[in-house]
Amino acid sequence: GHRGAAWLERPDREVTEQPQLLINALKLEPTDVVADIGAGTGYMSFRIATEVPEGKVLAVDIQPEMLDMLEFFQDINQIENVEPILGEADNPNLPDEQVNLAFMVDAYHEFEYPYEMMQGIVRSLKPNGRVVLVEYRGENWFLPIKRLHKMTEAQVKREMANVGLEWTETLEVLPQQHILIFSKPA
Repeated sequence: GHRGAAWLERPDREVTEQPQLLINALKLEPTDVVADIGAGTGYMSFRIATEVPEGKVLAVDIQPEMLDMLEFFQDINQIENVEPILGEADNPNLPDEQVNLAFMVDAYHEFEYPYEMMQGIVRSLKPNGRVVLVEYRGENWFLPIKRLHKMTEAQVKREMANVGLEWTETLEVLPQQHILIFSKPA
C-alpha cells in the first residue's frame, strides 16, 4: 500500500536496483510517450522524464495517496512532462494507441487482475510499441525476496503471450532482477 512509499524512496535503491542501467536498457527516443505502470511516488517516472524531453511519462498508479506524493515531488522538482493517471485494479486508464513503451518495475506480480490490466496496456500501445517488465528473478532461490514477489522468465513469457505480445529479449544487466522486453505486433 501507500505506506510502502518509504521503501520506494529508500536511499540504497540506487545501489540495489541500478535505475540508470534499466533506463539505458530501455533505449528511449526523446519524443517517446512512456507509461510507468505502478509509478508509486514517481521514482522511475522522474528519471525517465529527463530522457524524453519532447515526449512524456504517463505515471499510472491505483492509489491516490501515491499520486499525491508524486505530484508533490513533481512540483518540488519542476518536472513538466509527467502526467499522473489514476488507474483501476483492472484498467490502467491509458489513452488508446498513444504509448511507445509501457514499463513495470516490480509491479506486474502485484496486479489483482493481471489479464485485464495487460489488455488495457496493450490497447494503449502504438503498433510495434514495447512492454518492459522488471521482476526479481524467480529462478534465484538465494534472493532475499519472498517467492510471491519473484517471477521466472518462463512465467512472464507465458502470461504476455496470452495478451498477444511477442517476446523480444531478456536482459540480465541488473543485480537481482531480469528485464523482459515484449512488443505489440504492428
